[in-house]
Amino acid sequence: MKRIRRICLPLCICAMLLLSACSGRTDVGEGDSYIYSLNTERTGLVKISYDIDQEDTLGAAESILEELKKPAEEIEYTPAIPDNVEVLGCSLKGSILAVDFSSEYLQIEKLEEKLVRAAVVQSLLRIEGIDGIMFTVDSEPLRDSDGNIVGLMNEDDFVENAGSSPSSYQTDTLHLYFANKTGDRLVEQEMDVRYSSNVSKEKLIVEKLIHGPSGTDAYPTINPNTNLLSVTTKDGICYVNFDSTFLTATYDVYPEITVYSIVNSLVEGTDAARVQITINGETNASYMETVDLSQPLQEDMDWVAAEESE
Repeated sequence: MKRIRRICLPLCICAMLLLSACSGRTDVGEGDSYIYSLNTERTGLVKISYDIDQEDTLGAAESILEELKKPAEEIEYTPAIPDNVEVLGCSLKGSILAVDFSSEYLQIEKLEEKLVRAAVVQSLLRIEGIDGIMFTVDSEPLRDSDGNIVGLMNEDDFVENAGSSPSSYQTDTLHLYFANKTGDRLVEQEMDVRYSSNVSKEKLIVEKLIHGPSGTDAYPTINPNTNLLSVTTKDGICYVNFDSTFLTATYDVYPEITVYSIVNSLVEGTDAARVQITINGETNASYMETVDLSQPLQEDMDWVAAEESE
């Protein structure tokens, strides 16, 4: 009997080691902590298990960036950041993390660069306290293939739409609300758009509102220097997170006009029933000391100007 036990013990140990070997870093289960890397072909993203230190925000970001450069431990994935690209540093200002890369970053092939950016940004956004990411290369803002500054990125820049590629586009007609000439009523404006399938409609709507209307019959409502940190929808509520610049009005419009241009446009154009506006992730704010932002707001069509009869 003792001999049988001696034989069984090594067999059990071998079985445990075998099971452990089969359960690799890409076997990420529900509730597991993870970050993103690239698959072996570098044509898509994969999740790899990783314990994120939520106690030190900047330290966690530095650790993740270091992890994203490490050689892969399994054949199912490759490091997100290419070996020849160096992370020169990162800094945190409020909830915005800036990451500076070496000039070799600009040598990454176009499609792969989008995946690298997606993996890095989505990994860093898993850290509590970080709402947006900005990339620089040798301290200069990262630009896309058209020469435009990429700017602030968040999870809505990398929405996964089934059956779409990173470069696919779709068209739609948005119904947006801007101010009338006197700034005391909302006017509706239809806007035909063509946009990337990787951008959520909620984010698109808010970005168009910040950019302002086209034509001469409608007027802007939101400070154009406002940074949109994130837009997410959950349980029928669209959460719109701005930086504090949003609270500084630059146009002569009623405070309610600014707020309900956002609320009405989102409720009309998406599946959201209410809109919660936050400032740097906080709800304890009011707009121009007039509109309470502490609770989700419902659409209010009373602010829309009546159509003139012909």
